[in-house]
Amino acid sequence: MPFWPSILILSVLQGLLVAVPGVWEWPERHLSRLRSGWWALIPVGSLLAVAFGLTRIAAAPDQLTYLALLAVPVCAAVSLGWAMHGARPMYGVLVLPLFALVWALPSALLGQVAATLLTALSCVSLAGVLVAVAPSGLVRVGVVVMAVVDAVLVFGNQLTVSNNLLIQAHPIAQLPRLQAVLFGSAAMGYGDFFIACVVGALVVRQPARQWKLTLVIVGLAVACDVGFLWTTELPATVPIAVGLVGSDVYDAVRRQRTLNKAPA
Repeated sequence: MPFWPSILILSVLQGLLVAVPGVWEWPERHLSRLRSGWWALIPVGSLLAVAFGLTRIAAAPDQLTYLALLAVPVCAAVSLGWAMHGARPMYGVLVLPLFALVWALPSALLGQVAATLLTALSCVSLAGVLVAVAPSGLVRVGVVVMAVVDAVLVFGNQLTVSNNLLIQAHPIAQLPRLQAVLFGSAAMGYGDFFIACVVGALVVRQPARQWKLTLVIVGLAVACDVGFLWTTELPATVPIAVGLVGSDVYDAVRRQRTLNKAPA
C-alpha cells in the first residue's frame, strides 16, 4: 500500500483509540496501594529508553520483540474482556484468530491489519492500569512532556536509528513482530498508540468529552501528516498532547464561565 493511505489510516486509528478505553474498575480496586506519582514517568521514560537504550544494548531490540510477542496478545485479550467499551470476557479469545492471521500472513494486508489491531488493543489495558496507579494531573503532565521530548528527539534525528532497530528485530520462526506498528508503507511506535489510549483513559468517565476529544485528535493527527511533504519522520505524540491540553483548557474556561453565571 502506498505511503499516504498507509499513514492516514494509522493516524485515524491512533486518534480513534482515544474513544476505546472504558471504565475498568479492577485496577482501581486492586492496585490502589501501588498508587504513586512516579508511574507518570512511564511514557517519557519508555521513549527515552527506546531512543538511547536500543543503540547501546546490543540484545535490547531482540528482547523487546520477544516481550511484545508475549505481552501484546495477553494485554489485548484483557482489553477485549474488561478494559474497553463494550468489553466482554468471552471476547478475549478473539486474539487467537488475530494472532494466527499475523503469523500466517505477515506481509499481506490482512496480516498487517490483524497485527495493528492487536497492538492497538494491547495499549488499552496498559493505559487503564497507568491511569489507575498515577494521579491524573501528573499523567497529563507526563503526556505533554513525552510529546515535547518526542519532538526534540525526532527533529534532532535521535530516533531514526532506534526505530529502524525496532522495525528490523524479528523473533525466530517468523513469529509476529508486535513491538512496533507497521502498516503498508508507514510505521508508528508502540508509544504513539499507547499515549492515545492514556488520554482516553483520563477522560473515560466523561463520555461526551471522550468522543469530542477523539474527533479533535483525529483531525489534528491527520492535519499533522501534511508535514510528511517536507520530512520523513514526525512526532506522532504531539497531536495527542495538543488535543488533551486544548480540551483541558476549554473545559476549565467553560467551568469558570458557569461559575461566573451562577447566582451569588
